[in-house]
Amino acid sequence: MKAAYLDCFSGISGNMTLGALLHAGLDADVLRRELARLPLAGYTVKTTELTRGSITGVYCDVVVEDKQPARNLKAILAIIEASTLSSKIQEKSRKIFELLGEAEALIHGVDISEVHFHEVGAVDSIVDIVGAVIGFDSLGIDRIEASPVNVGQGTVKTAHGTLPIPAPATVALLKGKPSYAAGPQLELTTPTGAAILAGLCAGFGGQPLMQVEQVGYGLGSADPPGWPNNLRIIIGETDAASNDFCWMIESNIDDMNPELYGHVMDLLFERGALDVFLTPMVMKKGRPATRISVLAPLDKEETMARTLLLETTALGVRRYRIERRMLTRKSVTVETEFGTLAVKIGILNGAVVNRAPEYEVCRRVAREKGVPLKEVYEAAIRAAEDLR
Repeated sequence: MKAAYLDCFSGISGNMTLGALLHAGLDADVLRRELARLPLAGYTVKTTELTRGSITGVYCDVVVEDKQPARNLKAILAIIEASTLSSKIQEKSRKIFELLGEAEALIHGVDISEVHFHEVGAVDSIVDIVGAVIGFDSLGIDRIEASPVNVGQGTVKTAHGTLPIPAPATVALLKGKPSYAAGPQLELTTPTGAAILAGLCAGFGGQPLMQVEQVGYGLGSADPPGWPNNLRIIIGETDAASNDFCWMIESNIDDMNPELYGHVMDLLFERGALDVFLTPMVMKKGRPATRISVLAPLDKEETMARTLLLETTALGVRRYRIERRMLTRKSVTVETEFGTLAVKIGILNGAVVNRAPEYEVCRRVAREKGVPLKEVYEAAIRAAEDLR
């Protein structure tokens, strides 16, 4: 699998993404040719190789003519749909714009149909977002991951007046994703850049295990002294499926009716927990106790903590952020003497290393056939051994 890792140590914007892709090998003529498939005129894509903070990269500037019609989300989506771009590029571009529109609508308290994009006729946004999707596709990227995102700090002047950094739309788009503020008093991550991350990234965390093939640097518009204002993209071959952050939320309980644990676990899973497990332990004065541990997505921390505090006898919870790495996983079907069974497989370095029959499917078949569940499991695993 060919993966791209976006190192957002100085944030991300639309033109920084295009610059990084161009510096990493995207052909500028290919980018312009594909963008010409949009029914959109009145702009020029200019690229310049510069050095910022002792790092050489590409600055990509979308120069727009002054006279452009005002465009809302519906008009922008119509432009994308009327293009001759591939359906895959259209779909991903639509998704990013819809996320951006939803964030703006939420912040300004209007219906999404009323959201207008305030760049000159929204041409900047269209070229940046559709161009980024074209770039990743042209470079053959199968998976995109990113580092925690540096959003910058201070204030920024916008069409809505002076706003805090990160802009409200940026905060909304990065909800559930790791971000922080460092460096100069500058907007390092724009709503367009955040929308690209929200729409295209499969995981956030450290650089995944990969054999690096290409590296590119996309330069930001500002050049603050002593700060390398650029986005780094690292491209290479990888077999790792995912690398992301989540919360571990725990509490030690020594005074609860054990019958309640099953109910609490069911609630946690229903509300979005990735995993819930119980660990027997001994607390002070030799009291037997149970540690309940909840693995949760970043945007579910409050829900999980509240559930534990309301549904158990815990007086408090502790939390810490962890990083997890997962095998590439697929669900496949195999033919056995008991019929068709579902098996989940884990893949590493292109080879199947784990095979796990789906419990509910095997359980149903075992009951229907009147055979031990373990025999159905064994049949599924035997049939899956040929999957390499």
